[in-house]
Amino acid sequence: MISHRAELIADAAIGILAERGMRGLTHRAVDEAAGLPQGSTSNHARTRSALLELTIARLAEREEAMFSAGLTGTPDTAGDLAGLIARATHQALTVGRRGTLARYELALEATRRQELRAVYDELGRRFREPAVALLAAAGSADPVRHGHELVAFAEGILFYAVVGAGRAPSLDDLHAAFADFLRGRLP
Repeated sequence: MISHRAELIADAAIGILAERGMRGLTHRAVDEAAGLPQGSTSNHARTRSALLELTIARLAEREEAMFSAGLTGTPDTAGDLAGLIARATHQALTVGRRGTLARYELALEATRRQELRAVYDELGRRFREPAVALLAAAGSADPVRHGHELVAFAEGILFYAVVGAGRAPSLDDLHAAFADFLRGRLP
């Protein structure tokens, strides 16, 4: 959990990453976007790496809250499970689109900065573990492998839609895609 001021700074950084990309993210730009006095961001995150780590931590909080809200309920069938996952993914493409864009910017940066790699990998773990648990509860014969495949499949759909390689899928499209995916992995 981070302080209110740190949340404000990190939320502004997420917005900048979504709008301007990694090159647009500066301490001064965050101060301006957050409506804070110049130097405020530097007081909370002295270095660029510290700012990126703060931003990743906040993004993880926001995405966990969004996905948790989308994954409410106990699915009785693979179709129900597909619907839950489809709604969570749809949220990431609509109300969470800016966060999704920022996460891809941060993912690319983590490939170049070793100090961010562990922080970013922790973000991924926080999504893989619930996917494994969901598939274990649904009866998967290999929930670890299938949970990781589910996350990779969802990430592929998100990336394809966000970068504009194809039209953004509707909720019905997502439900059908996840139902097909789960059909091959659940009894």
